Amino acid sequence: MATPAFAASSPAVDLPAPAVSPTQPDANDIPSETVSRFVNAYMAVVKLIESRELGLQRAETDTESRQMQQEIQAAALDLIQANGLTLSAYWELLGLANSDPEFRDRVLAQIDEINL
Repeated sequence: MATPAFAASSPAVDLPAPAVSPTQPDANDIPSETVSRFVNAYMAVVKLIESRELGLQRAETDTESRQMQQEIQAAALDLIQANGLTLSAYWELLGLANSDPEFRDRVLAQIDEINL
């Protein structure tokens, strides 16, 4: 079975990525509580984007589309921070989920638990 890639956002909505860190943390050093906060934030951001995607597609002008994207970005940042993460920590964990199979498995296991 193919492992899904983690998306930061839909193609139409990009959260601003922080400067790339030269070293990623060791997945084994990340506490379960941090993984849980990341999973909760990730799921909330995905739901937010899915709920606003149709409206974004229906935007009639570039200005309207940009305004909606900015609103989605602000709401996503609020969700990330509400889960106890900074934007840079969220991006770091998202990158790790995409690059480290062991960490990805930890994240997917928690997503599966939420979706039960």
